Order: sequence, then C-alpha cells, then structure tokens
Amino acid sequence: MPYPIRVLRDRISDEMRAAMKAREQTRVSTLRMLMAAMKNTQVEKGHELSDDEVLEVVAREAKRRRESMEAFEKGGRAELVEKEGAELAVLEAYLPEQLGEDELGALVDEAIAETGASSPKEMGAVMKVVMGKVKGRADGAAVSAMVRARLGA
Repeated sequence: MPYPIRVLRDRISDEMRAAMKAREQTRVSTLRMLMAAMKNTQVEKGHELSDDEVLEVVAREAKRRRESMEAFEKGGRAELVEKEGAELAVLEAYLPEQLGEDELGALVDEAIAETGASSPKEMGAVMKVVMGKVKGRADGAAVSAMVRARLGA
C-alpha cells in the first residue's frame, strides 16, 4: 500500500510549532486538540490518514465547535461562545471554501437529473451523489434541507 500524501497534516503540525513560538495560546490549544483528534482517528482506522481523511477530522471538529457555540448561546455563556468561536476560526482556515447556496443548488439539481429522482423516497440516492461531489465544502444538514426542498418533501 502506498503512503498517503500528508501535506495537510504536515501543514497543521508546522503551523502549531509556529504558534507555539509566537505564544498564540488559543491557536496552539486548538491545533493540539486537532492533532489529538487526528491521532485518535488514525488509531481507529489503523493506517496513516490521507488528506481527505484529515479534512474529515477538521470538519468534524469544526461542527462540534458550531454546536457548542449554539448550546452556550442558549445557556447565556458569552465567554464560552467567544472561546469556541476563536477555535472555530482556527479550524476553518484548514477547510476548503464553502459552497454558496447557488452553487449547491446547481449541484443538487444536477444530481436530481443524474439519478432521475422525482420523489422524497429517492432522497438517499441524490444525497449520495451530492455528498460525493461536495466533499467537505458544504454541511450535510444544508445539503439535506436543499434536496428535501427540491424533491418536495
């Protein structure tokens, strides 16, 4: 088995070292947490992570931050919302540019045409095609909502 390309992982590691030297505590702690999450995923999968797998880990951690921010906002914990927001900003630097609503809509329409879907029962097939094309550039919930709306569910 060939070794996976580790460009993103190396970039994260290098930037963590640079943040340590610059004494950027929030950035260091966020990148350490990200490195730990990547290591845990690597142990679970039993092999070195490819860049796509690293992106999945980054996206998962970013989603956790967004969910935490929502929970802290509901609980009136402004200081924790700010902390999670700062961590989210660090993580988003490693994610690909998110698709706009128009671009996502075009991909959904294309997938519906490709699969021939016409009812909400065929949503799974459309989701499979769209999620394969967006690869981390759109949130699954947003894709699901758009597919559901287009199929009239």
